[in-house]
Amino acid sequence: MAETKRLLLVDDDPNLILLVKDYLEFRGYEVVTAENGRQALDLLSENLPDMIVCDVMMPEMDGYEFVEKVRQDNRANTIPVLFLSAKGQSQDRVKGLKTGADIYMVKPFEPEELVAQVESSLKQAERWDRGKVKSREPSDIMRKVRSNVELTPTENKVVKLVARGMANREIAKEMNVSQRTIESHVSNMLSKTGLHNRTELARWAIETQMD
Repeated sequence: MAETKRLLLVDDDPNLILLVKDYLEFRGYEVVTAENGRQALDLLSENLPDMIVCDVMMPEMDGYEFVEKVRQDNRANTIPVLFLSAKGQSQDRVKGLKTGADIYMVKPFEPEELVAQVESSLKQAERWDRGKVKSREPSDIMRKVRSNVELTPTENKVVKLVARGMANREIAKEMNVSQRTIESHVSNMLSKTGLHNRTELARWAIETQMD
């Protein structure tokens, strides 16, 4: 029997909390709730969820500040995050994704779409976890790469974003440079490490716990 996935739902609207919690629990998830980012951080310190579903605009600590703190926490920084927001403009979506959210959904939303996004994110996280487990056997990737590889500060930043699953185009936008520049950095890192592609590069970055 598959292990029940645990979700952290963060929102200051009790009606939305009730609706989303009921819907997700009906679909077999365990759901814990918090009214704002500060409460959510307290819950994270006790037990890590498999995914976070978080409102953006909340009192005390909003979603942006909360997710920034999650991404700075080595224990929690790989947890998938889905933002819920009433703000649907392009710049709002961009800000949410740049802050560290994996998915940005605009209110009002269809509950079925929310469930589909949650399921998709959890499956992707499981694929990453399986890759990391396999990598400890010991890792073919780690055997390929010399122990004294040195990356520049810019390359370190790029490889962290590669490890988060971001495309070169997205990384270029994040770092405010051209896509060609990012492609050049990735090519240089592949040359330095002797790896063959971005997937291997991402696994190497994760396995060496670059932060």
